[in-house]
Amino acid sequence: MIPETGNDYVLGTEPTINITRDKDGNSKKALILTCSSDRGLCGAIHSSVSKVTRRLAAQDREHTQIAVLGDKAKPQVSRDARRNIVMHFNQVGRNIPTFLDALVIWQGIRAAELDFDQVAIIYNRFVSAINFEPVIAKPPSAAAILGTEKLAAYEYEPETVNNLAEYLYVSRLYWALVEGHASEMSSKRTAMENATKNAEAIVVALTMKYNRTRQAVITNELVDIITGASAL
Repeated sequence: MIPETGNDYVLGTEPTINITRDKDGNSKKALILTCSSDRGLCGAIHSSVSKVTRRLAAQDREHTQIAVLGDKAKPQVSRDARRNIVMHFNQVGRNIPTFLDALVIWQGIRAAELDFDQVAIIYNRFVSAINFEPVIAKPPSAAAILGTEKLAAYEYEPETVNNLAEYLYVSRLYWALVEGHASEMSSKRTAMENATKNAEAIVVALTMKYNRTRQAVITNELVDIITGASAL
């Protein structure tokens, strides 16, 4: 149910992203947004996006910058790409993400005046209640939109294209946060269910061991009593 809250934002921008796809293929300066959260106890949620981030950053460390969302992924990304991390946001994942949350994060990135041509958003896509997969979303830049042939038939102000690009960045980031939150909650539920089952199995095993030990002690005491009575 959670992913549907951001569905309209993605579906509304998908046509624009499709016609501008691969226009940023030759750009060199990349900003990677790694979407995790501040909390653990949710399986491989954080390690999955961290692995993809490290692998993507290794392709061009000189021209790659990383902004990590959430405390859990930061130490994992830092193993191989510490020098590439330029920003870190915490207080992520405590509540259901909103569009305002994504906007505040993006405004913080813009305020830092980072130099990049392309954005790659790495997040966990919700597949089912027991499954998720790390994916990379690459919303088009203003330059990519301007270079699209299908938009040449329209007249528009340059500022309009810049605003559209910014909206695409924020909407995709919002979608990534929502999908990641849904994946995390589902993974936590699965992890807690497994932990509960394991704990119940341990309780049953310990109870049986206790009862057997108790019965053995009682039996030995009865044998001692009977043996003593026979001796008398």
